[in-house]
Amino acid sequence: MNQDRIEGRWKQLKGKVKEQWGKLTDDDLDIIAGRREQLLGRIQQRHGLAKDEAERQVRDWEGKNPDARFERKDDGR
Repeated sequence: MNQDRIEGRWKQLKGKVKEQWGKLTDDDLDIIAGRREQLLGRIQQRHGLAKDEAERQVRDWEGKNPDARFERKDDGR
């Protein structure tokens, strides 16, 4: 998926992400910009979670939101 499509989807998902992780700010969401690693880091930081727990929460959230597609560092999505 190209970067333009990721950014377009991200605009649609920002509200859902903010509902799930309410301590994320609008600035956080702008920085995350659809990148999964950035999302994980911000969740850890704002919510005081360990990396494993942040990963679990994001994985669970992705399972409940099949339209959620993040850019992944390891496979370029």
